[in-house]
Amino acid sequence: NTITFSAAISACEKGCEWQKALELFSSMAQRKVQLGTITFSAVISACEKDSEWHTALQLLSAMAQSRVETDVIPFNAAISACNRGGAWERALQLVSVMAPSKLEMHATTFSAAISACARSDEWKGE
Repeated sequence: NTITFSAAISACEKGCEWQKALELFSSMAQRKVQLGTITFSAVISACEKDSEWHTALQLLSAMAQSRVETDVIPFNAAISACNRGGAWERALQLVSVMAPSKLEMHATTFSAAISACARSDEWKGE
């Protein structure tokens, strides 16, 4: 069920096993187990831990397409994945997507985006 799979995916995240987390996530979809906010957040966070920003963004997009209610957690994880992967432009795009929405951005949101820019020397404005 959803709770069991989500717990297993969270364990994979903590163990830095993003590929295993993705396998479990795919297995859920194949078995028609309900994919919710917690599940998406856990698998995106697992990707974040290993700088898998491409996959994190694909999952965030799939979350929107599935019409799963979202919150700030998967966005922050995706922004952090972009930060770790050096994709500062993508990090800022996510912030700009969040700005007009009803999602409340936290210090974590801005910190990850600022860190992404700092890693790429974008803060210098050159």
